[in-house]
Amino acid sequence: MELFSQKYLDDLCMVLERFPHDGFKKMIDVFMSVYKEERNIFVMGNGGSGSIASHWAGDINKGCSLRLDKKFKMICLHDNVSTMMSYANDFSYDQVFVEPLKNFFRPKDMVIAISGSGNSKNILNAIEYANTHDGITVGLCGYSGGKLRDMVTIPLWVEVDDMQKVEDVAMVIVHMAMQAICRELSIEETC
Repeated sequence: MELFSQKYLDDLCMVLERFPHDGFKKMIDVFMSVYKEERNIFVMGNGGSGSIASHWAGDINKGCSLRLDKKFKMICLHDNVSTMMSYANDFSYDQVFVEPLKNFFRPKDMVIAISGSGNSKNILNAIEYANTHDGITVGLCGYSGGKLRDMVTIPLWVEVDDMQKVEDVAMVIVHMAMQAICRELSIEETC
């Protein structure tokens, strides 16, 4: 097991060496712009990516906003399970993100998709909606990047064919974003 754990971490370090720094900087710039303009940030994902999305909303809404008079407005599109299930039941699972997005989205809002493969139809439908309604879209993806990589305004693509390492890097992005935003707002003590 020691050899396995060392190899896993060595492989993860190699992935991190190819971290998309330019995309990360662009994403933080959008976070700050959206914050200043009091716009919404939407985030979504399936499975483990969904857990990461929910975690991210908590980090931004509480962690970055706690001591601010003006708060971030980040909504995880699947945190209301009954709403998500009603769309899945009455329409299809492919609609679970785009339908609630239609309720709250405004032009220039930010929409973040987390999809390991970059090919989840429900993710792609929501990104297409945001793109056609003047949104700013960000995609965290792995493998080849799938369709998501080419659809979003800012791709954060990690080229690795291992779902756990894709999700590892997604969590690194979430925590780096929180600290970068706190730093931009000079509120480092909240992070």
